[in-house]
Amino acid sequence: MFITSSELAGETGVRHAFFTREGGVSTGIYASLNGGLGSSDDPAAVGENRARMARFLDVEPDHLVSVHQVHSPDVALVTGPWQDERPRADAMVTISQKVALGISTADCGPILFADSEARVIGAAHSGWKGAFAGVVGATVTEMEKLGARRERIVAVLGPTISAAAYEVGPEFVERFKAENATYSRFFTASTRPAHAMFDLPAFIALKAQEAGIGRFVDLGLCTYGDEERFFSYRRTTHRGEPDYGRLIAAITLD
Repeated sequence: MFITSSELAGETGVRHAFFTREGGVSTGIYASLNGGLGSSDDPAAVGENRARMARFLDVEPDHLVSVHQVHSPDVALVTGPWQDERPRADAMVTISQKVALGISTADCGPILFADSEARVIGAAHSGWKGAFAGVVGATVTEMEKLGARRERIVAVLGPTISAAAYEVGPEFVERFKAENATYSRFFTASTRPAHAMFDLPAFIALKAQEAGIGRFVDLGLCTYGDEERFFSYRRTTHRGEPDYGRLIAAITLD
């Protein structure tokens, strides 16, 4: 049902999980632990799935908080359950206890952050757009405002599409090279002419290094390649399916 990181598990007063697609009540293409509030799944099933996640994290169901993700570098400060609509953002930070920051993904990178000494945590959704725009550094900056120190922060990248499954076109490659010529190292040749394979986890790792994060860990798990445990937007697209489930990565302070 979930995967944990030994690095985050070693942080005092912090609970976390990278939930898999296993252990829920959803059926069909959403089977079974779909946590996506934006999916077309039965809302009652999604609610039960998220309640199960909340119980593992030892928080109330409405205290598993998510944002309306838009592939931005924007970060929301969380003090408790949202009173109105979810804010449009791609990362969250908090110092509040018993509120879990829940990021949804289905190929993009879920990153969980903690400075247990300062008791500050964060979570970020980092696809290529968010990583390119600076969501990793923005999350660290907002954590610092709450008392964290970037050299103490532990950040873990959960299940993410790997370079072996992430083919992109020439315009994508040129956009990166135009930003920084050294970004060419994140691309390798594809079997299709003028296409390339993009290493999103490695690019996120670079952004973590640039942000001065003390410890960054990539769990090395590919969403596309492990259908039994993970949902994948790209796999769904290749099959022509109408929708896809969402994985949840969450972190909370005890």
